[in-house]
Order: sequence, then C-alpha cells, then structure tokens
Amino acid sequence: MNIKNEAIKILKRLYGEDAKFRSGQYEAIEATLTNKRTLVVQKTGWGKSLVYFTATKLLRDAGRGTTIVVSPLLVLMDNQIEAATKLNLRCEAFNSSLKDDCRVEALNKLRSDQYDLIFVTPETLFKNDVYTALQETRIGLFVIDEAHCISDWGNDFRLDYSNLHKIIGAMPTDVPVLATTATANNRVVDDIKRQFGNNVFVSRGPLTRESLAIQVVKMKDRADRYAWIPKNINKLPGTGIIYCLTHTDCVRLSEFLVYNGISAMPYYSGNEETDAQNAIALEKFKNNEIKAIVATIKLGMGYDKGDIGFVIHFQMPSNIVSYYQQIGRAGRNIEKAYAILMCGKEDDDIHEYFMNEAFPTREECYGVISLLERYGGMTKSEINCKINISGSRLTKALDFLEHEEAIYRDNYKYYLSLKKYIYNEEHYNEITAQRKKEYEQLQALTEIKTCYSKYIVSCLDDLSAHDCGNCANCLHSDLISTNLDLADKERALRYLNSITLPITPRKRWPNDSFTGHVNIDVPNAEGICLSKYNDVGYGALVREGKYNKHNFDDRLIERSVQALKGIIEANGIKHVCCVPSLRSDIVKDFTMKLATALGIEFIDCLIKSNAEPQKAMQNSAFQCRNAWGSFSVPIAKFRGS
Repeated sequence: MNIKNEAIKILKRLYGEDAKFRSGQYEAIEATLTNKRTLVVQKTGWGKSLVYFTATKLLRDAGRGTTIVVSPLLVLMDNQIEAATKLNLRCEAFNSSLKDDCRVEALNKLRSDQYDLIFVTPETLFKNDVYTALQETRIGLFVIDEAHCISDWGNDFRLDYSNLHKIIGAMPTDVPVLATTATANNRVVDDIKRQFGNNVFVSRGPLTRESLAIQVVKMKDRADRYAWIPKNINKLPGTGIIYCLTHTDCVRLSEFLVYNGISAMPYYSGNEETDAQNAIALEKFKNNEIKAIVATIKLGMGYDKGDIGFVIHFQMPSNIVSYYQQIGRAGRNIEKAYAILMCGKEDDDIHEYFMNEAFPTREECYGVISLLERYGGMTKSEINCKINISGSRLTKALDFLEHEEAIYRDNYKYYLSLKKYIYNEEHYNEITAQRKKEYEQLQALTEIKTCYSKYIVSCLDDLSAHDCGNCANCLHSDLISTNLDLADKERALRYLNSITLPITPRKRWPNDSFTGHVNIDVPNAEGICLSKYNDVGYGALVREGKYNKHNFDDRLIERSVQALKGIIEANGIKHVCCVPSLRSDIVKDFTMKLATALGIEFIDCLIKSNAEPQKAMQNSAFQCRNAWGSFSVPIAKFRGS
C-alpha cells in the first residue's frame, strides 16, 4: 500500500479535490503507521483528529483491527463521532451515558469487530466489562487524545489517565500508538515519551494562534467581574465561552447575564438532570442562539466550533497549559477572536487552596489503611464515621489509594490489597512545587508588558514564538475598556447580595449507631443561607464583624429581616433563639437585635457545654456526634411557653 497516495485520496474525499494536508499532518499519519509510537503536539484547529481518522481508514481497509481512542470529555466525543462518520467509519462512544442493554450490545459488537473506531473515557476503559472486552478485541490503533493528561501534572484531574501507560506497556509491538495534544511543554513531552518507551516520533509545530487577541483585565473583587462582563460582552464578536472554576459561578453568572438582557446558559458536570440541561445549552450555543455559554473545564478541551468569537476567563486557570487549551476554543475558522483573562487576589487564594489540597495527606492515607486493617472490608460511609475528614477528602484518599494499588474496591466495599503502601511524600511535594511554579508562570502573564501570545507559547517551549501584533500589549491599548461606572458595580453588588441559597434539611441520620435511628422522624424545614463566609458583600461583612469589630453590621440585620419577615408572618412564629457559644456573645447579641427588628421574642433556650469546636468536625458523622453532646434544652424552664 502506498500510504501517501491512499491518505491523499481520503483527504480529497473529505474536503474536495483541492484539499491539501497541513504542514506535518501527512508526516504524522505516516509515522503512526510505520514508527508505532507517535506524539503529535500541534495547535488547536490544526487537525489532529484527521491524523487518526485517516490512519484508521487505512488500517481498516488493510484488514486491521479497531481503533481505540481514549478521550476525556463527552462533548469532545460527540464532535469526533460527527467528523468520523463523514469517512463512513462505524463508531461508538463508551462512557457513563451508555447504559445497561445498549452497553452489553455495544461490547458484543466490539468483540466481533463490528466497529472501525470507538471512543472511550479513561474511567470507562478501566471498568471490568470494558477492560475485559478490549482484551478480546483486535486492536488496530490505540490513540490517546488530550495526551497531556497522562503526565504527572494532571493526575488529580483524571487519575485513570495516568494508568494508561500500563495498557501501552502491554500492547503488542505491532499495534501503533498515537498521542495528540495542543499543549505540552518540554517536561510534559519528556514524561509522555518516558511512558511510551522513549522510541517516539514527535510531530511538533508552531503554537501561535494568529487569530487570537489577548487582554488581561485586573479586577479588585468578584463584584467588579460581575459588573464588567454584562457591560462589555456585547462589544465582543459573535458567541463565546465564559470559563468559571465552579458550577456555582456558572449558574450565578449566567443568571446575572440573563437578568441584564444577555442570553446565556450554564454548562457543568452534575447529575442526569444537569446533563439534559447541558445538552440544551450546547445545542443553543452550537446554533448561535445564545451569546455565551458559562462553563467549567467540562467544555475545556477539544470542543470544535469554528466561529467562537471570544473566551472570557472569569477566574484564572491553574497553569499556562490549561489557559492555552481553553483560549484555543476561539477563533478557529474566523479572522479574529478575543481572549479576556480576568484576575485578582481571589484567584491566588483559590489556587493556593487547590494546590495544597491536591494530594491526600499522610495521616489521611494511613488512617484509611489502618481502618481497613482493623475492620476488613468497609463502605465509604462506614469509613467516614470513623475518620474525621470531609467526604470529598475521603473520596480523594480512596481514589488515590486505589490508583496506587494499596486498596481495591469490590462492589461498595474497600479492602486492603497485598501491596504494601508507602507514602511517597517527596514525590508528591515535587509535583505540588511544579504546579506552583506553573501557576506562577500564569501569574507572570498578568504583569508582563510584552506580547501575551509570545510569552504563552514560549512557556510551552515553542522556539518559533513571536509577537502576535494583536494583543493589548502589542497594540499598547486595551482591546476592551476596563473602566467601570459606580452604577455598574452597585447593580452587580445588589445582585450578589440578593442571592439566597437553600439549606436542604437532612432526612437521615449519619450512618452512626449513637442516635439509634436511621430516618429523622421530624426533619427541619428548608433553611436559608444569605451569604458564604468572606464572599463579596454580606459574606465580607460577616468576616469583618466576627474578627475585627466583634459585632455584626446592622446591614446584616436588615437583610435578615427581609428574608425572614414573610416566613415568620406566614407561619405565626413568635420566638427566636440562637446557637450559643462559650467563647463569644456576638451571635446572641445579633439574634436579640433581630428579634427586636422582627417584633418577636428572643428566648435563650439552649445550654452549651464544653466540646471541641464544631468547625474542627470535618464530616456529618463527627459533626452530629459533637453537637449531640454539646447542647441541652432545660425543658422545665420553658414548659408552658
């Protein structure tokens, strides 16, 4: 088979008789089919998927096995399947959305060689049924998309990505392996080469995106960011993505944009209901029916929409690699697009927290192992009742220990493996230090006076880096004004202060025997949260009152009255009490003022005894146990009240 002639035929069938391969594309196809281990590092929009689609078509025509593409995101799979079908490739996506009977049928088709190409998330790949089916499948090509995820820097993002080297190591030598990414500095390239076995052909091209115009917008606080976006978003061309670090910000910001007459929808990971909402948001975004989709990194890699006119980062991402990946969504098939990076002190605080929390601590790891040694198999809930760490921290520790092969899971229980676990603190500290260094690179981007684009691709070790001529620094002028009117900020602050969050009442006691019950017989009514501690607005007032003034601001009284007055009148509530403290009367004083403002009676009906501070209790079992023994109600004193 003449690889080049056949590859050109496929290209022309896809794109017309005048179509030509971009620089490096054919070389990557040839290397994949002849060198067996290939890494492609090319900018977004270059056409990395064309390499493995063409290679797949050539291999299948030659009677070879199925191509396996490991891909991180569902939306990315949807894009890729749409493109693959243009080559008449028979495809299937194996991920969490493929359920029960459909999954069994798809696995049988995989075994019987009925698929040309399958896409699979790394988590699904290592599920027993899929992993077993792959061992019974003729594999013609193994592809890792977004391959930078297999490097150490990302192992708390998708742990199963860093297990892929085990499959690669066990792959027959005549099965080609291809890895693709738009972002990899020398350290990541070297790490991937090491995991591939070092004999790797690397296709690496220039990373500068000529169509992107970058600007950094420094913001004092969250209210300024909320004020700036609706004031300026309609000055940006077409439709775009606003990236947020949390799903809460996705929801709130999209609601605020709609409140200001700007069409927007959120997009983030969640449950089946969220997935349905995401599908609607993505369809509207695809059809340019909304100005912006407000998304987490769930929409961060490989999403292919050629006319995205802007990407705004509401908060800074964790490093240059992530930033380049995300701004790469914009300007793929249009002449000019904008990348706006918002930044301020709160970004540093968020990322400091995430970096310090990335690995479970020595105490958490050995605490879990000690419990399993003592009790044998335990569910997550059973472990959580006996170790004082949060549910999210325990999940991280269990996933981490399972990845390190120190424990294993059978159905819902965890057991110790035969492998002795040693906490490699030096290695984990090295990774954390590297992440801090890479975040500092991104921080430096916000301060430089030279070309933003040149700085970014230089950090990615691209020797062809040059001034772009489009960014705010090259033009010595803001692309979009950063000025804010007082009215803009006040409107944003009013919105942020108007937000209330529900406190969902528990229906079950924590899985702990001390209460003697499972279900809570008389659950609380839904509670109201007016602010998160230290958030801009009321949250900041709470912190100021607690630590500096030792007295809560009257504005908190006014807001509480607004939120509670209707509830009190509707339910005939005549009394209010507080949760007392042995260290301060600040909450009691606040409650007495609130009672006066509401025209109801304050009663001091709870007695507090000495106990550990509740904030030291990290999960519901410990919190419940601590509170259960900390308070009492003198029934006789209030009989008849």
